[in-house]
Amino acid sequence: MKYILLFLLFLSTLNATRISDVSNIVGVRENQIIGYSLVVGLKKTGDGTTSKFTLQSIANMLKTMNIDMNPIDIKSKNVAAVVVTATMKPFARQGDKFDVTVSSIGDAKSLEGGTLLMTPLKGVDGKIYALAQGAVSIGGLNSRGAGSESHPTAGIVFNGGFIEREINIDLFHQKYATLSLKESGFQNAVNIQKAINNFYHTQVAVAMDSRSIKLKRPKNRSMIEFLAEVQDIDINYHPKDKIIINERTGTIVAGVDIELKPVVLTHGDITIKIVEQKKLLKPKGSMSVDNNLVIGLNEDAVYTKKGTTTVANLVRSLQKLGALPRDIISILEAMKSAGSISAELKVI
Repeated sequence: MKYILLFLLFLSTLNATRISDVSNIVGVRENQIIGYSLVVGLKKTGDGTTSKFTLQSIANMLKTMNIDMNPIDIKSKNVAAVVVTATMKPFARQGDKFDVTVSSIGDAKSLEGGTLLMTPLKGVDGKIYALAQGAVSIGGLNSRGAGSESHPTAGIVFNGGFIEREINIDLFHQKYATLSLKESGFQNAVNIQKAINNFYHTQVAVAMDSRSIKLKRPKNRSMIEFLAEVQDIDINYHPKDKIIINERTGTIVAGVDIELKPVVLTHGDITIKIVEQKKLLKPKGSMSVDNNLVIGLNEDAVYTKKGTTTVANLVRSLQKLGALPRDIISILEAMKSAGSISAELKVI
């Protein structure tokens, strides 16, 4: 009996959700920075003479080195104008290194083998927060889902950025902090409030709305200790049902238990009927996909039973009918508009 209890306890731990997984601390955030510069050392794959801003940038750079050059006289194709982007992590300190992304803005054919010149990186306030410089790696994009052949005009400078100006976030002396839920929901906000107050056996958390929970630091804790404990508390969290669709790749991600409401829908040669019946009736000559789905006579219809049909089952049936990803996506979007799907439909 002891072993069974331990096993059930282990399962409940696996299903628990920590506060840190579903919320952020207001004020503790990443910051985007951007800059403009040149990539040099290209093997005749840089910007041509039509990119006049590149020629002007080269002339300006040479002028700082006491070389006065007319942009019209510059014919080099070994230089490319680029935009440099990066993300500053919270609490980044002076001298910290980070990766920067380099993207061509001219007509360069490739940045392979190039070197990024020193680039000031500015924030939205116009102040310089970092500098970037170094060799551009095209192959580094492979780890981010793109190959060098498909994106030769973008690359990464690994550890090429250096923090010069810090963004001060003073949490240590604060008495109050605010949690912001990644997804709004009144019940989830109340659950987090109860979990935190039960953990400290006092009123330290108050749900302000469906997304914000205000925290008051206990007297016997520093703010850092307090937030570390709060983020590690397990809660009962109810995520919203979602269907994520990537139109570019045809990828569809949905929960296995998202049910469909009664509807009749026709898309091209495919007809979908979701009806209210206790037992699924099979038209003559039809074939079963499972206990809840039937493919019709000419394999151009899908019959389903209310209360048992999910988005996952429907997509599987449509695939058996030979429906293309774009057809499946169109059907799901139409069913959402008709009210057959109550879950949130997000197209990326």
